[in-house]
Amino acid sequence: MNNNGNGQLKLVIIIASDPDAEKLTRKLVEQGYPATKVSSTGGFLRKGNATILSGVEANEVDGVVAMVRSECYARTEYVPVQTLPFVGEGSVLQEPIEVRVGGAIMFVLDVERFEKT
Repeated sequence: MNNNGNGQLKLVIIIASDPDAEKLTRKLVEQGYPATKVSSTGGFLRKGNATILSGVEANEVDGVVAMVRSECYARTEYVPVQTLPFVGEGSVLQEPIEVRVGGAIMFVLDVERFEKT
């Protein structure tokens, strides 16, 4: 892959939960797509996330998006209410609450310049 004007390059940025990101990164690499995984932390549940960066040709974006959808699907979990950041000490809620986890957030950006040294 090079950016010599022949093909439009895209940077796909994927934010996913750690378990989903691990499977996705493995699948991307198996299919020949570059993938760099960076650890991060989610703001709401403060659980481990990963940000995956993949530079691909414009015509490969749909394939990457399809992989993300197959590996990073949303689901629900029950978490203790005391672990949530918006619940103060002394909360009267005792039962775990249902929250959405998993899935992914994707950004697709144009790449103005790409160099590999």
